[in-house]
Amino acid sequence: MVKSVLIAEDHALTRHALCSLFASQEDFEVCGDAENGQEAVEIAQVLRPDLIVLDLSMPVMNGIEAAQALKRLMPETPIIVFSEYCDLFSEREARSEGISALVSKTEPVSVLLDNARAVLHYTAGGFLSPSNQTKEQPHVHTRS
Repeated sequence: MVKSVLIAEDHALTRHALCSLFASQEDFEVCGDAENGQEAVEIAQVLRPDLIVLDLSMPVMNGIEAAQALKRLMPETPIIVFSEYCDLFSEREARSEGISALVSKTEPVSVLLDNARAVLHYTAGGFLSPSNQTKEQPHVHTRS
């Protein structure tokens, strides 16, 4: 089943590259893109994406503020923060803000795609592992 993705990134070149990356995958379609957090919140309310990818540092409304607003409006929609500043933001802080995963821009793009697929399988407070059918927390990749 194809999942819709909303990309929010203030740098146009990176935003277009992310859109192309997700569009090139058989299991994803890009339903929209935004250049700041406020746009992301507005677009998400209209398009209702299955997944939202946010940069941390954006004008108007940053990724944390956008994640907070999105979680109030769309609590079940997973959010991935894809940023060069992941090392400043801990996994614990991310979870407290409702962010499903942190991925550093220094990681290979395959890490972003792997996390996107993993959080979309996240259900009711845990990750349903096909091997043992038990709920586990999804693994969040951060920069060490």
